[in-house]
Amino acid sequence: MNMKTRDIIKKLSNPRVRRRLKIGLSVYGVLIMIGVLFKVVYDIGYFNAQSLKNDKNAELPTTYPVLTMESAQRIVSGALKEDPANPKTIVDQIIDNNHKLSTIIIENNKLKKIAWIIEMRLFFTGDLFNNEGYNLTEGIEHQHNISRGDH
Repeated sequence: MNMKTRDIIKKLSNPRVRRRLKIGLSVYGVLIMIGVLFKVVYDIGYFNAQSLKNDKNAELPTTYPVLTMESAQRIVSGALKEDPANPKTIVDQIIDNNHKLSTIIIENNKLKKIAWIIEMRLFFTGDLFNNEGYNLTEGIEHQHNISRGDH
């Protein structure tokens, strides 16, 4: 055992072996440093991405937009390409103010109709059926005593 230790020390005292050992340890140390650097850079990027994601989530509205008469009139006038200052089709009443599907009554030339606004952007008139096949438009027209022009 003592002989092996002396042989190892004798070999390590050789200048060539020392130089190779220094080079090998330096390369190994540099690889460890590069690995640590990549890990730190990745962590910083990951945490920055998480904070941006959290900031975007914080910016999302926690309340739903409410349809007002003015905003409903703007949506209807824009969809029908009418002059917003002097529209021909007037929003008469908002029946159901839901942020997904709002029901409104519009009036054009003394004729009232049921209309729908989807997600505060899209406007359409016509029949709307639920998943059981009932005509919701006719039900609301009957409920609000609105006669259809096609009967």
